[in-house]
Amino acid sequence: MSQNISSFVRHGKKIVAIGRNYAEHIKELSNTAPKEPFFFLKPTTSYLPSGGRVELPRGIICHHEVELGLVIGKGGRDISQAHVAEHIAGYALAVDLTARNLQDQVKSKGLPWSAAKGFDTFTPIGPFIPKSLIDDPHDLKLWLKVNGAFKQNGTTSDMIFRIPRLIEHISSIMALEEGDLVLTGTPSGVGPLVAGDQVECGLSALSFGVVDREGGYQFQALG
Repeated sequence: MSQNISSFVRHGKKIVAIGRNYAEHIKELSNTAPKEPFFFLKPTTSYLPSGGRVELPRGIICHHEVELGLVIGKGGRDISQAHVAEHIAGYALAVDLTARNLQDQVKSKGLPWSAAKGFDTFTPIGPFIPKSLIDDPHDLKLWLKVNGAFKQNGTTSDMIFRIPRLIEHISSIMALEEGDLVLTGTPSGVGPLVAGDQVECGLSALSFGVVDREGGYQFQALG
C-alpha cells in the first residue's frame, strides 16, 4: 500500500458511487429498491476539499447527499467478501451532490445522468481517516446541517448492502485501483442547497459554502 494514500483526492482515478443503499432514502425519492448493489461513476474533477465552495450551475436544483466513503488502498478485481478488509486503506466523509432537476429530466427520457452528478465541485470531501481509527464502519453516525439545522441524521447500520458486498460486486465488474473512492449511499433527508448556504457534515470535519457559478452550463428544459 502506498504511503501516499492520504492524497487519494489528487491521485485516485475514479469515484464509484453506490445508489439506493438506505431504505428511507429510496422511499423519499419514490425509487425502487435494487436486488443487487447499484452504482454510477463520478469524475475525480468533482472533488472539493473541505472549506471550499460548491458552485451551482445556472438553473440547477442541487441536492445534498452525505455519505461514508471507502478509500481503496490495494487494487484488485473479483475481490471476495472475505478479503475486502485488506483492500480498504481507510475512509472519508463525502457529499454526493446531485443536479436533481437535470437528473429527473434525463431519467424520464431514458438518458444517462452522469452530468447530473459530475459537475466540478459536486463531491465535497473530508480528510482521509485511516481504517485503524474506525472500529466498525457499519456503526457510524452520518449527519449534515445546512445553516446550523439538521437535514440528514442517519447511521451506517442502516445500509441495505454492507461494505464487503459492495466491494465484491463492484470489483466483479471493474477493477478497483489504489486511491479510488467508493461512496456507500446516503440516508434520508436529502434536499436543496442555494447560494449563501453553509453546510457542515459529521463523521469527520467537513464544511463548505455554496455560491452561484459564473458562466458555464445553464439548465434548460428539453422539448
